[in-house]
Amino acid sequence: MSGSAMAADLACLITKNNTNPFFVKMKEGAEAAAKAAGLDFQAYAGEKDGDAAPQITAIENCVAAGAKGILITASNDSVAPALKDARAAGILVIALDTPLGDAEAQDMTFATDNFEAGLLIGKWAAAKLGPEGAAKAKIAMLDINKDNISVDVQRDTGFLVGFGIEVPDLKVLGSETDPRVIGHESSDANPEGGLRAMETLLAKDPDINVVYTINEPAAEGAYQALKAAGKESQAIIVSVDGGCPGVASVKSGVIGATSQQYPLKMAALGIDAIAAYAKDGTKPVASEGLSFFNTGVNLVTDQPVEGVPSIDSAKGTELCWG
Repeated sequence: MSGSAMAADLACLITKNNTNPFFVKMKEGAEAAAKAAGLDFQAYAGEKDGDAAPQITAIENCVAAGAKGILITASNDSVAPALKDARAAGILVIALDTPLGDAEAQDMTFATDNFEAGLLIGKWAAAKLGPEGAAKAKIAMLDINKDNISVDVQRDTGFLVGFGIEVPDLKVLGSETDPRVIGHESSDANPEGGLRAMETLLAKDPDINVVYTINEPAAEGAYQALKAAGKESQAIIVSVDGGCPGVASVKSGVIGATSQQYPLKMAALGIDAIAAYAKDGTKPVASEGLSFFNTGVNLVTDQPVEGVPSIDSAKGTELCWG
């Protein structure tokens, strides 16, 4: 998906925020790829996860500026109508990392297989505990929020399925009834929220010994709550992202395992797709057997378990970002 474009052709990147290292790296990748492809580039961001209003304004600005393509990590599905308007105006819309619930709101998604990312850490956690330990586990689920954002749901349910917990509805959070799940709390995908959510769940059950977190910033907060309660050694923490701070946390033992994704690759491939579209109208196609373009995932852990492929923190450091 490479192509040249006129200098006046514009590509827009709209992320959930501009502070999470994942989105910082995504912006770096998009900006570098746009320069190489001869595209003008504009970047926008919300204030925090779930903050859709600034994203809608950004979409409208990109349409008004005559952008050829928009790359977006959508805060939630309320941005869909604005994206459908953009598509109607002839703009290529590519969702990065977070697919929209409305299939008509994007031409393609470039993303980690987020269900697979969750599945890997779920399988690892269950294997680490062993059959007897997994059967008696007490699990804390630290999600983004209660909005059923696709990336949130896919990682959450993937983890539960990987752990061996029945999930009746893979499209919503919290449909499971397994008593091993102590509860779901919103972390806002940041350290402060992770701390707050972990404190809430520890108050509900002080014997929690497995902590799933939507991302590594939330994992950082969860660890601080466990440490403050003197319980940091009783629980294993698993997460998703694979940023350099998260991989360092794997190396130090704070995080047991994390699923590493590749935001720079997502963004660069997205820009290449916009350049190809600007050149001759070519649109990207999904990976074989999937409904999206899969940008890959690896489990990073220094405690490998049989049957779950992984890389160690040394290799994870070579591939990390942020």
